Amino acid sequence: MDRFGPRRVCLLMGSFTGLSLLLTSQTTFSWQLYISYALLLSLGTGPLYSVVNATVLRWFDKKRGLALSITSSGASFGPIVTAPFATCLISIFDWSMAFIVLGIISWLLIGSMSLLLRKDPAAMRLLPDGERSHTNQGPISIEERKVQSAGTHLLQALKTQQFWLLGSIWLLMSFCLHLLYVHIIPYAVDMGYSPMDAALVLSLIGGANIIGRLTIGPLSDAIGRRSPAIASASLQVATLLWLMWARELWMLYGIAIVFGLGFGGLDLLVTALIGDVFGTRRIGTIMGLMSACWGIGAAAGPAVGGLTFDVTGSYFIAFGAGAAAMVIATLFAGLIKGIR
Repeated sequence: MDRFGPRRVCLLMGSFTGLSLLLTSQTTFSWQLYISYALLLSLGTGPLYSVVNATVLRWFDKKRGLALSITSSGASFGPIVTAPFATCLISIFDWSMAFIVLGIISWLLIGSMSLLLRKDPAAMRLLPDGERSHTNQGPISIEERKVQSAGTHLLQALKTQQFWLLGSIWLLMSFCLHLLYVHIIPYAVDMGYSPMDAALVLSLIGGANIIGRLTIGPLSDAIGRRSPAIASASLQVATLLWLMWARELWMLYGIAIVFGLGFGGLDLLVTALIGDVFGTRRIGTIMGLMSACWGIGAAAGPAVGGLTFDVTGSYFIAFGAGAAAMVIATLFAGLIKGIR
């Protein structure tokens, strides 16, 4: 994306996504799902967060938090719209036709939206935040281009403490989020609650996640990133500690709401900080590596939760590990330099 821009990358991602869903509609054996669904869909959707938000980081500076709060909420809005729509398609036709329809929609929507993307404001003779070039109708000046392309090279970024702090925060956040996503429903069901009541916990996390992003983003533009980041991480620590002793359904719902608010805020702030600290010169590459940290956490969280439950017969230690992880993330947020 740093080299060719987001348009070509998103077109390629949309092609993989649509092809994945269409091929999945025709599968008859499990091994085919590993290729058509697991592999191709991962190629189509895996880079999504990095590509979208790296583009936003190039286009916004003063209003970066607000812009990221809107775009990053799309991942939470998606399941709210798509899940009932897919269920409706399955009830009217069958699962195979539902995949075909979703595949065609993916091609059309992602393809058409991709054509509108531009790599940076310079492509439209603009500056970040939509400001006009000082040269009015002419091409932006050399000085203005240097400002837009300023930033850290990848090797320079890898040598900084900030890179590893931000990557570690994302890893620890992902660890906790996926620990909850996979194990909160079995935890609630084991306490005697219905799967439907337990599933509402995930919906509440998603809804609160959106609210957290839309609230913290504009706030961080006004007061800085550090304090909201520490506060958001602290909220997650408190909820995971509460979860260790939670036994009532209303407690689980309260935990879901507070955790979602904290997670949405901190995730957005880490994304904004990546742009603040490293600039936009190699932002696509840096965001890609940060996403790899996220993937490590996503793999480790559910595995640790399952292992500790198998050994101890309880989620107490697993949730305690999640709380400890977020304590470390809170400390790391306070150590990031060059921000306010």
